[in-house]
Amino acid sequence: MTLKFDLQPSSAPRSDAEREAVLADPGFGVNFTDHMAVATWTAADGWADSAVVPYAPFQLDPASAVLHYAQEIFEGMKAYRHADGSVWLFRPEKNAERFAVSARRLALPELPVGSFVEAVEALVEADQAWVPAGGETSLYLRPFMFANEVFLGVRGARKVQFCVIASPAGSYFSGGVQPVQIWMSRDYTRAAPGGTGAAKCGGNYAASLVAQAEAAEHGCSQVLFTDAVERKWVDELGGMNVYFVTADGQLVTPALGTILEGVTRDAILTLAPELGLTPVERRVSLEEVLDGCRTGAIKEIFACGTAAVITPIGALKDLDGTTAVGDGEPGPRTLELRQALLDIQYGRREDTHGWMHRVI
Repeated sequence: MTLKFDLQPSSAPRSDAEREAVLADPGFGVNFTDHMAVATWTAADGWADSAVVPYAPFQLDPASAVLHYAQEIFEGMKAYRHADGSVWLFRPEKNAERFAVSARRLALPELPVGSFVEAVEALVEADQAWVPAGGETSLYLRPFMFANEVFLGVRGARKVQFCVIASPAGSYFSGGVQPVQIWMSRDYTRAAPGGTGAAKCGGNYAASLVAQAEAAEHGCSQVLFTDAVERKWVDELGGMNVYFVTADGQLVTPALGTILEGVTRDAILTLAPELGLTPVERRVSLEEVLDGCRTGAIKEIFACGTAAVITPIGALKDLDGTTAVGDGEPGPRTLELRQALLDIQYGRREDTHGWMHRVI
């Protein structure tokens, strides 16, 4: 049964002037809309109390399980306003399916795909005035679920809170697409076989923060992790998947297993043949990457994810020095893939894959 998320309107929504001021310079993840979608699960009664309600803080008991055992998961997705004023989601069912995979790994209840999509749709419809227009702006959506049982025993919680919040987002590259430098972590890993690397949970990101701080100290924007066993195979970045464009026209990305199955990652694999690239999923060693950059066997490297879509990588750094990628500028294949994906998301190119989901 699909949950229904009926609207309980806020009695004190932001004024038009306040909202327009935010939309003029939204930033990322710092301003939130007037409502949120919620539902509660209990072991006794299943899913219930689903609605779109006014945005407000949760009241958490100090013994709430999530505060002690980090039993929580989340998703990241966007709503896009097209030139005709309509509002669309990009592959929401893929996020819903991944949410269910994460729930199983974290011993949380699965929210049916239809209910997940319904919750997101209902919130976007309620707060449609918050969806910005122009450039690469969007409404960022954050579905999440956490253990809310007041209990200190180590087991799966018997009470869980689901929620979706929304935040208007500005263009990630407001001054044009710029390549970033990536720090290659030698001391830290993000996931191990049998661990939670393939789930989207906060613990994975918390574990990456010290490495991210190390990267920042060396002038880098992100961290490239290797595997936890041999310390030689490329895993992914702290919050993004990674791709390599080879001289012979292959588009190579690390195979799944300990990495997150990105929705953007999957879309790029599908688009690659349409742009003359051969998609390849396989293990990639860091030695192969560095040698490939030096010899020209690897022409371009880019990262991908919901927030930035596709981010060109201009150099790889570690304590041994810096390895340039190509000429250090955004590569033509990287920009071509980025533009193709954005054109689909913003309705400027025919969606032959059925990825776009109209809300309004």
